[in-house]
Amino acid sequence: MIEVTVVDAFTDQPFSGNPAAVCILSSPLEETKMRLIAAEMNLSETAFLHPEGDGYRLRWFTPTSEVSLCGHATLASAHALWTKGGVTDDKIFFHTLSGTLAATRDGGYITLDFPAEEVVPTPLPTKLKEALQREILFEGKTPVRYFVELASAEEVRGLSPDLNLMSGCAPGRIIVTALSDDPRYDFISRYFAPGIGVPEDPVTGSAHCALASYWSNRLGKDEFHAYQASRRGGALKVKLVGERVYLTGQAVTMLEGRFVYREG
Repeated sequence: MIEVTVVDAFTDQPFSGNPAAVCILSSPLEETKMRLIAAEMNLSETAFLHPEGDGYRLRWFTPTSEVSLCGHATLASAHALWTKGGVTDDKIFFHTLSGTLAATRDGGYITLDFPAEEVVPTPLPTKLKEALQREILFEGKTPVRYFVELASAEEVRGLSPDLNLMSGCAPGRIIVTALSDDPRYDFISRYFAPGIGVPEDPVTGSAHCALASYWSNRLGKDEFHAYQASRRGGALKVKLVGERVYLTGQAVTMLEGRFVYREG
């Protein structure tokens, strides 16, 4: 029997933020089963974790792919461990494909310690520009996705890209951002990843590892309030310190259950 918890991450309100499924295991699970469960959950990410060393081995799967870094599912995993996993320490270490990551709690807030992601000026493929159909102020790329700044926050909110064209431009992932027109936030963004089975991700912690680097250079500061302007929406506090990014947000447990399938 495999228990699953669905957590809305980067929000303090149910039915908002980014939902992630979390499976807390006592021992490793076969990769085939993890992929099947992630496809069955059909959320942007399903996290699988089990005790290892001084913390937990953590892996993340979209409905179609394993990814090397995921913010909201890490925040959801930490929340699940503190609320139902019996963890009492205020700091949790996760061993992942992106190295050892840490989550720290302070009251109702969780802060993730993640690697920064460099954004390099790079021309976009023609098909990707066609998919966006917007005025682009900056074209770039990180090691795992494309990155653009648009002319306004309104352009970001109103964007309706051609996801079929986008998915054909490997790696089929792009961050779209602009200065915020809301005084509560420094910048807004959206994240599309049809190349890995996620048409639009509601709130993407890992994308802010690149957004922090980019906006630090643009605005000359290292701390930000950010808003991801998907339909569900979500807010983050972001701080760049050297080659690390600290992402702070909240989480809400939405569902608890178990898989009851039988093999054979």
